[in-house]
Amino acid sequence: MSNETPDKYTQVLNASTVGTDDATVAAEVKKIIDEHAAENNTAEVHKLLFNCIDLTTLKSTDSPSSVAAFTENVNDFEERYPELPSVAAICVYPNFAAVVRTVLDVSSVKIACVSGGFPSSQTFEEIKIAETSLAMANGADEIDIVLNVGYFLDGDYESLCDEITEQKEAMRGGRLKVILETGALRTAENIKKASVLSLYSGADFLKTSTGKEYPGASLEAAYVMMQCIKEYYEKTGNMVGFKAAGGVSTVEDAVAYYTLAKEILGEQWLNNEYFRIGASRLANTLLSAIVGEEVKQF
Repeated sequence: MSNETPDKYTQVLNASTVGTDDATVAAEVKKIIDEHAAENNTAEVHKLLFNCIDLTTLKSTDSPSSVAAFTENVNDFEERYPELPSVAAICVYPNFAAVVRTVLDVSSVKIACVSGGFPSSQTFEEIKIAETSLAMANGADEIDIVLNVGYFLDGDYESLCDEITEQKEAMRGGRLKVILETGALRTAENIKKASVLSLYSGADFLKTSTGKEYPGASLEAAYVMMQCIKEYYEKTGNMVGFKAAGGVSTVEDAVAYYTLAKEILGEQWLNNEYFRIGASRLANTLLSAIVGEEVKQF
């Protein structure tokens, strides 16, 4: 019998009691949505959800002029709809942080940048750290990085966690969202492990997906991630946010994720400090539902 003490990564994973049976997770999600989604499909919730959007442009064709125009749409929104809260953040590639910082006039809207070799996380750690540092220096408030899924699947938890911690330190106080790429992780067990490791490595948010190579957000993945966030809060007292991204395009989709957050995490998470949706199409869809006519603001 081995007397070897488990490493700190194994210890923290073993200490988690979040359930990971895929069938049970699916059944619990269905129960919550069936019982509570309809009651949350209201105008007030739609306004809150709009205020939780990370308005995103991550295209190969992005340019300084196109990102400036994208940002001007947010400035124009505040003038056209002064009675409504704006989006939570504008999310762009890191080389456009300075463009958004220069053009953005709405003080309540944060600047978020993807970083760390997005969307694959496949580059040198030194480049990831430099990219994150440069994004912050150029005006970013928040950074979205991708968990190194290759390290995770190899069981190299030390390298995985070190990358997260190093990028968090490079931010010098900014908020770090760690993208789990749940479509690549596939199972509830893997999503739980990735969530726990990210939480204990300094993540300020857990985010589902890049929306690029693999399937995007799913309610089942969100359920497991939220349960991990809840457990982490109960153990440490630290509130960590949740962000759904990748394929969240309808009002019903957004309400479903809100419903899970309300039922699992509670009312204190229902604001854009701790709940986000990464989307491009959703903003116009929600805004149209709020004002009662088709709008193409963004």
